[in-house]
Amino acid sequence: MIFKWIYILGRNFRNPSSKVIHRFLNDSQNYTLNQLENFQLNKLKELVGFAYQHSEFYRKAFDEKQISPSDINTLSDLQMLPIITKNELITQNSNIHTNFKFKNTFEAKTSGTSGASLVFKRNEYCDSFNRTVINHNYSIYGVKPWDRNGYFWGFNTSLLHRLKTRFFDVLQNRFRVFSYSTTELNQFIRKLNSARYIHGYSSSIYETAKAINQGNTVKPSNILMVKGTSEKIFDYYQPEIKKAFGTKMISEYGAAETGIIAFECPHGNMHINMEGVIVEELNNEILVTNLHMLSFPIIRYRLGDYIKLASRETSCPCGKEHLVLIDVLGRIGETVYGIANIYPSLYFYYIFKNLSENYLLHLEYQVVQKKRGHLIFNISSHLTDTDKKLLVKEIENYFKNDMQFIIKSNTIFEPTEGKKKSFISSIHNERQ
Repeated sequence: MIFKWIYILGRNFRNPSSKVIHRFLNDSQNYTLNQLENFQLNKLKELVGFAYQHSEFYRKAFDEKQISPSDINTLSDLQMLPIITKNELITQNSNIHTNFKFKNTFEAKTSGTSGASLVFKRNEYCDSFNRTVINHNYSIYGVKPWDRNGYFWGFNTSLLHRLKTRFFDVLQNRFRVFSYSTTELNQFIRKLNSARYIHGYSSSIYETAKAINQGNTVKPSNILMVKGTSEKIFDYYQPEIKKAFGTKMISEYGAAETGIIAFECPHGNMHINMEGVIVEELNNEILVTNLHMLSFPIIRYRLGDYIKLASRETSCPCGKEHLVLIDVLGRIGETVYGIANIYPSLYFYYIFKNLSENYLLHLEYQVVQKKRGHLIFNISSHLTDTDKKLLVKEIENYFKNDMQFIIKSNTIFEPTEGKKKSFISSIHNERQ
């Protein structure tokens, strides 16, 4: 009960708009697709008008394209507006921020795992909307925001930041892994017996599930939800996770600068948060517009992921008519260098997807490139001769004779900070 009151006090202090937003989301979950898109259009008009009036960057960008906010009359008119990149968010940071004096804003920061960290101010309503959307989706699984939970996420290694992290973890009825030593992991697993949900890096949750299944520990019996975020959830994760926790892992997709983009329902569909964002698919790339970020407008933002959207006619047994995101295929911009040509790192996704779908060969992998024209395929499990031949065949299908490679089985992956990386290259900045 004490954690419920701590949550309510914190919410009322930081996010006073959340009550109104909560009531709205309870209604909008039953909206038709037409109603959702009408809502999006109205919010888009407000956003574009506000950005033009209060952001030097957007006013200049719209004027250069001879676009007026009054030109936005349909959702498809969004395509007239310029696309914005992460680099522009960083280099034009002060000009993108609006000059409107909000009653309250919060500093937000991206993780920087893509190579560059972004710092920006998020207005209270936007912050409240994002948090309320998360809690609304949690409620579908019977989870309350103050429930006991285990957390897999990055942290600062300095003593001061560790103490600060522990303090806020206590307030949020949360515990996390600070290292993956056997002792600390076993302590974390024991604490899971009192948890109602688990969330964080999907690869870390998977590794913990394996440790539980392979050990003599009692499996957690009160877990209502296992949520993976920030990383792709591979199909081969699910049997281990369901065996360990009694439920499959669901997916949440979003970013600090965009807010929650999509959340998986109990029927396995990733519904787009249409009340909060507009998602466009352009040549398989995702473009995101945050409908509530007025302090730092995010309009047609190239997030850097390949995605696949379901058709508008796709229906879901859960009853929601929100559009569905089929898959997040991988990061854009990570280049693989062959002997003569360059390739997208998305190739690795398809290589291992083909093995999984065509041969039921589910492999956990990490590909490393240290020199041009050469790849190291690290595989965590044992490979039979047949498995290896199938993998070689798929690699050669994609890279032909332009790549030399070696395959290592039973390997421990190269450590990375926070997210597990499926592709690591030390020659990203080379030029052809």
